[in-house]
Amino acid sequence: MSHPDVQPVTDRDDPRLTDYVGLTDVALRTRVEAANGLYIAESSTVLARALRAGHRPRSVLLAPRWLPDLEAMLADVPGEDPVPVYVADDPVLEGITGFHVHRGALAAMHRPVLPSVTDVLASARGGAGARRVAVLEDLVDHTNVGAAFRSAAALGVDAVLVTPRCADPLYRRSVRVSMGTVFQVPWTRIDPWPEGVATLRAAGFVTASLALSDDSVPLDDLAADPPDRLALVLGTEGDGLKPATIAAGDLTVRIPMAGGVDSLNVAAAAAVAFWAVRV
Repeated sequence: MSHPDVQPVTDRDDPRLTDYVGLTDVALRTRVEAANGLYIAESSTVLARALRAGHRPRSVLLAPRWLPDLEAMLADVPGEDPVPVYVADDPVLEGITGFHVHRGALAAMHRPVLPSVTDVLASARGGAGARRVAVLEDLVDHTNVGAAFRSAAALGVDAVLVTPRCADPLYRRSVRVSMGTVFQVPWTRIDPWPEGVATLRAAGFVTASLALSDDSVPLDDLAADPPDRLALVLGTEGDGLKPATIAAGDLTVRIPMAGGVDSLNVAAAAAVAFWAVRV
């Protein structure tokens, strides 16, 4: 164990803080974080959950008032090298990040290596294997990704698989909206897709695509007699699932609607579906 290395910062252009520059620029952060193998954890609550999941911080950036709590939290981080903790007043923090930092702290975290789909499915439920899986196809809104993870954690989904073009679950907004449950629910990328449906089928999963189609069955019917291993596939916010995905799956499912409404937001639909087929 090592104690954090507290370092005051007064210059918004300090080169030690490049990990935190321009956090509101999605395109910039997508490039920078992938290239540098990092992600940003926002708030002490999220950082605590990341640490419990075994993730290690590269550094932490915070205002002076949050230092005592963060020093205690980081004192238990394993390793010989101390974690740099940069302390700056609010105007400097806002100048660096591009927004008012009011949630306790920001941490630049080492991005973990993603496991294989097979390993994620096999390791769930203490090694007994996953029974409920969510697949997020090409979601572009980080808020929806984070909300889907939070519902997955709350409603018993064993793993989340995201397609190659789906928004990053470890992007700052996704992590924040998920309340850190992206560190709790096992997840990985399923690539290629929709060819990956064959991987799910080989692992014993029935794949149910949530879509409005002529041959879709009501979610109530699926929930009345669900398969032992079920993968629910949810599509992008505008167009929904790709025709090739629906064709590759085992069945198509719809959520019955009232009031002249034809569909739900993908995050809301995920919560409804996860609850209906929970085990």
